[in-house]
Amino acid sequence: MAWFGGGNPGPPPFPGFGSGFKSMYRAYSMVFSTKTSEEIKHGGKIIMPPSALEQLARLNISYPMLFKLSNSQHSRITHCGVLEFVAEEGRIFLPHWMMNQLYIRDGDLVELDNVSLQLATFSKFQPQTVDFLDISNPKAVLESKLRSFACLTKGDTIGIEYNAKIYELLVLDTQPGNAVSIIECDMKVDFAAPVGYKSPEPPQRMETDAADDPSDTERDTLIKEVLEKQGKFKAFAGEGQRLNGKAKPDKVSEEGSEVKPTRGIPNYNYRRGKISFEKAKNLNPHPPEVMDDDDEEDFVAFQGQGQHLRIRKNKSKTNHH
Repeated sequence: MAWFGGGNPGPPPFPGFGSGFKSMYRAYSMVFSTKTSEEIKHGGKIIMPPSALEQLARLNISYPMLFKLSNSQHSRITHCGVLEFVAEEGRIFLPHWMMNQLYIRDGDLVELDNVSLQLATFSKFQPQTVDFLDISNPKAVLESKLRSFACLTKGDTIGIEYNAKIYELLVLDTQPGNAVSIIECDMKVDFAAPVGYKSPEPPQRMETDAADDPSDTERDTLIKEVLEKQGKFKAFAGEGQRLNGKAKPDKVSEEGSEVKPTRGIPNYNYRRGKISFEKAKNLNPHPPEVMDDDDEEDFVAFQGQGQHLRIRKNKSKTNHH
């Protein structure tokens, strides 16, 4: 097909018109760029020349702009987004972790292709050092740092900076594909055990002498005896002692229930205006001595001899006056 009517076909009036974007660039680390922000050094986006933007604007591409970086010599690929179009012509600037992923050095040629990726639904990361466990909330930190990325590639080892320290994370899995876009997506994140992590061992049993450690049979016998004793236990079933040393009367039945005391008998000989005193048996809770039956029969109230504090004069003394 000839352009502009006849003659040999020449180049199209607009380079790349009607075709995908694909070009070769010399890659350099971000240290050669005038940009020094954390998003540029440790993110997942690159800096491209202005001519690339002009060519992309004439193409029917999907947004956001995503690219595949390839190193054909070592069969290494990764994916990235674009941050700015301010690089020198023929050059692109890459984060340090991306250059390690591609096995390239400053000035090496890489191939850049425009691609369209599906939105991520799941990703799994493995920290490369156990120091990552020192972060109190790793999911929140990773969510914050992934805002500097546009896409993820399975097998990449990305680097994030937190508290002036670089943590490397291996992308173990991405769904629904090996390369996914993470711009404005609802993605679940999971972590694998860090490299070199050892789970804590269960506590070991302390070694004891064979004589002190009873066998299983002896242990079962001891447990059985204790349970039998607990089953026969009755509260307040022990023998009591009296303060005067005499034998304690049997007030508890064999079944262990207390004998109910008899109630008092009313005075049927009561007469109005006459006070009578009868001995009340067993009413004193702390008697000095327990009286015998013979003493109780001879007892008469108010028959003792009284005493005066002062010796009274003899009443039989005559008055001489």
